[in-house]
Amino acid sequence: MTEQQLPAWADPTVSPTALDPQGVSRRGLLRRAGLFGAAFALGSAATTPTPALAAGDGRPGGEDPHLAYLVGDHHVHSVYSHDAKYTFSQLAAAGAKYGLDWMVFTEHSNFGHADFGAALEHKEILKARAENPRQLIFQGLEWYIPAAEHCTVFTAPGRHEVDLLTRFESAYDGKLLAYDKGGPADTDTARNEAHAVKAIKWLAAQRRSGYVDDVLVLANHPMRLGIDSPHEMRAWRDAAPEIMIGMEGAPGAQGAAIPGRRGANSIRGEYENKPSAQSWPGYPADAYLTYGGFDWATATVGGLWDSMLAEGRLFSVTTNSDAHRVVFDTWKNGDWQPGQTFDTTGRLPDPVNTDTPQPGSDFWPGEFSRTHVGVTRYGYRSVMAGLRAGRVWLDHGHLLDGLDVRLKRDCDAGRGVTLGGRLRVRKGERITLHVTVTSASRPNPQGILPELAHVDVIRGAVRGPVADRDSWRAPDTRVVETKDVAGRKGTYTLRIPLTAGDESFYVRLRGSDGNRHGAGYLGASVDPNGPIPHEPGNGDPWADTWFCSNPVFVDVGGS
Repeated sequence: MTEQQLPAWADPTVSPTALDPQGVSRRGLLRRAGLFGAAFALGSAATTPTPALAAGDGRPGGEDPHLAYLVGDHHVHSVYSHDAKYTFSQLAAAGAKYGLDWMVFTEHSNFGHADFGAALEHKEILKARAENPRQLIFQGLEWYIPAAEHCTVFTAPGRHEVDLLTRFESAYDGKLLAYDKGGPADTDTARNEAHAVKAIKWLAAQRRSGYVDDVLVLANHPMRLGIDSPHEMRAWRDAAPEIMIGMEGAPGAQGAAIPGRRGANSIRGEYENKPSAQSWPGYPADAYLTYGGFDWATATVGGLWDSMLAEGRLFSVTTNSDAHRVVFDTWKNGDWQPGQTFDTTGRLPDPVNTDTPQPGSDFWPGEFSRTHVGVTRYGYRSVMAGLRAGRVWLDHGHLLDGLDVRLKRDCDAGRGVTLGGRLRVRKGERITLHVTVTSASRPNPQGILPELAHVDVIRGAVRGPVADRDSWRAPDTRVVETKDVAGRKGTYTLRIPLTAGDESFYVRLRGSDGNRHGAGYLGASVDPNGPIPHEPGNGDPWADTWFCSNPVFVDVGGS
């Protein structure tokens, strides 16, 4: 099919901004299941989406629409990042090969990128969209947060997407401004932290004004250096919760510790750092490791992520490739022409194939790490809306083909609410968590047919805003039930009864292939079979895979 023959929804010459107001209905989206892969193999009837209940609806249980899940990656680097090496075409083709429906190119901020790269990059994004019409390809930025580390920032396609990103980069990037990591060694930490909050508010203002249709921010590898303190993360969220929606629950660079590849001390995610003068001093040394490939903030039941959820506010988790240099690939950076540098060109030379394996820590987009977003329509803004709503679950190693989560009152006949949602109940009411799992039906890119061994239900009390903004513990969060699902195949539903007590709470899900687990960081009474760190240099990611879901909140009212 030539570019001229593309349907309007796939035509890169048609503005996605013009397409998305009506989008493609879920019925039409499901009719195209053959085009968009396993993300749409849902098994539910292809009905017109039912709107979620508005606040104050007479049915307090609520009801969310049927969803299709689109698979994506919000953290990908190309030749427009100073430390990467692949072209957009290579990365988009890899994403298509591994089943991605959407991806975000997030180049590092620097002067070469701000001055030249972003505009050049946009032309290549248009080319990648034309070459891969079945993918939604976003342009974004990896922002050096003033006083902290990195964030993904990305916009809905439109005529101001490049302008917004370059204006933001020039005015608010910590690296360009020298408003760097912060901490006790930096006398300007308070100023830098305030600038980060100002930046997020500025993005929110651009969305409100209609300058861009949408923009989102996610914190990347939050515990890698220990410089994203709990109070900073709360401040970012509070500045504009509709913009700053969450963090990487599991970082990229998952191939870093494949035995014999990178070194005796290598850790999945390249989490190989120790506390520094810029690190927040309240983090324990073990916080700098990954647990089953997950960031400590997410992997610790009753830890930092749970302490934020226990305030009763959604803060999503995701995963991604952070693709820079892929394990076992044979490409190397091309040579510079005389007199050229990254700062004068805004991009690296195109890579050259050597036919010899090169150093690397990453997987191709979609090859190992996948973020699944529930949508009711196909389109750029629909993906962003699903992320904002928290309809998100993630997996490693293609552990599952599908996951659908619904929580509803036993007295209701409807579907109930799903991930990221809120169920309103009365004290003492009986409710049931319905978890529909579709097991992996084909070998993953490593040639392994994944098998889910267990599903863990994690429940935490909602107590409202914390008094101490640097709190990283949720003492009333724990694993309340584990379902053994070893050997189960196909699509099946687990029904877990719950009772509403005196206070509001949330539930979230986790599970693994069962290969490596032990007592969680806060003890076996909190988490008896959680992810654990691997031996340095011996972290084969394919042998230790997990899934994790966003929470569903339960708001308890009177009896």
